Amino acid sequence: MSNSPRIFDFAGKTLNLSESHVMGILNITPDSFSDGGELMSKNGDVNISRVLTRAEAMIKAGAAILDIGGESTRPGAKEVSSPEEISRVMPVVEAISRNFDAIISVDTSNPELINLCQKSGVGLINDVRALTRKGALEAVAESGLPVCLMHMQGSPDNMQDAPKYKNVVEEVTVFLEDRVKACNGAGIGNDRILVDPGFGFGKTLEHNLELLSRLADLQRLELPVLIGISRKRMIGLITGRREKDRLAGSIAAAVLGVMNGARIVRTHDVAESADALKVCNEILKIS
Repeated sequence: MSNSPRIFDFAGKTLNLSESHVMGILNITPDSFSDGGELMSKNGDVNISRVLTRAEAMIKAGAAILDIGGESTRPGAKEVSSPEEISRVMPVVEAISRNFDAIISVDTSNPELINLCQKSGVGLINDVRALTRKGALEAVAESGLPVCLMHMQGSPDNMQDAPKYKNVVEEVTVFLEDRVKACNGAGIGNDRILVDPGFGFGKTLEHNLELLSRLADLQRLELPVLIGISRKRMIGLITGRREKDRLAGSIAAAVLGVMNGARIVRTHDVAESADALKVCNEILKIS
């Protein structure tokens, strides 16, 4: 994707992806690696008041997109049932849609949930399984919603057991090319597709660093690139910091990603990331 202006339509809300934008993370889960349980009540239900407070703070801090997830995909995580995921996500989608004007992304592989998103104010399906789950491709095609396709080797419960590649950048790129072709074949045009190399999803530290340093190679896909690197284990391995102490390392990685072509940065730390991306965007204007 070139640096010339490109307006991307998130189901009626648009972003100019000639510059970078922040996607704030709203994990409606008890077991996500960094913030699990923070938006849930002691009885395990979603705490809508807490969610709206967090969402408002993220929007004020500069998040253009809010990414809502009801299933943890951390290493070793088990799949949740479709009814459980829906019961977590849909009340949040509806509440945010009623109260705020931000673009809503739903982080899911679940075709039943995708179908419900169609008329609920959602602007993006963010799928770590790249629409490989049965029925997901058809659900997105029918919904008319845009989608972010992510690369993952294996599945969350086994992806970090022993990831191996001959050439991680080439293999990730080829996988994403194949998934884009599958989308095109189902009637999903490139104007509805973003891609994510999947940092930490079936990759060692060396694989992640190779992907980050060569992220510009994904430009051959001519699609907007989204990255999710916030607080991840790769940052901890480099810095020796615990999850919530990985801000500086996460910002450094995000900036490197943006300067190598990423246009959406998925993060827990919105205000700090937004400031960093403002600086990147000024550089992008003159580069």
